[in-house]
Amino acid sequence: MEPAAAPPPSPPPPPAAAAALDSAELVCAQGRNLKAVLCQRCGSRVLLPGAATFARRELLLPAMRKKAAAGGGGGDGDVVREHWLVRDMFSFENVGFTRDVGNVKFLVCADCEAGPIGWHCLDDKDSFYVALERVTHE
Repeated sequence: MEPAAAPPPSPPPPPAAAAALDSAELVCAQGRNLKAVLCQRCGSRVLLPGAATFARRELLLPAMRKKAAAGGGGGDGDVVREHWLVRDMFSFENVGFTRDVGNVKFLVCADCEAGPIGWHCLDDKDSFYVALERVTHE
């Protein structure tokens, strides 16, 4: 007698369902961040809960680097689409800004200087974007 075959594993949920679950865990009914936003590298708090609004906008951010490695030129980067939109720079708990790159400043962690974690266009003084994929939440 042959042993019974194990039932096939259930398929993973489709990516859209996973994304919806993540958004539900991070965004309240008013569209604001439910959890604190932290630096991926050092855990420093960047934003308190409720300090930013969820926004979708396609932006090109340079690849993540520590300050010591940032001098290596290279034009590589990532297109990011989901962000926390902050309307007042004083809403940040802990963030630093790079020198101007054209009409843009990139946002970095003020403690470990990892980044860029976000983007700010100098033409729009009231819009600071923090990429969801470049931070963690608590």
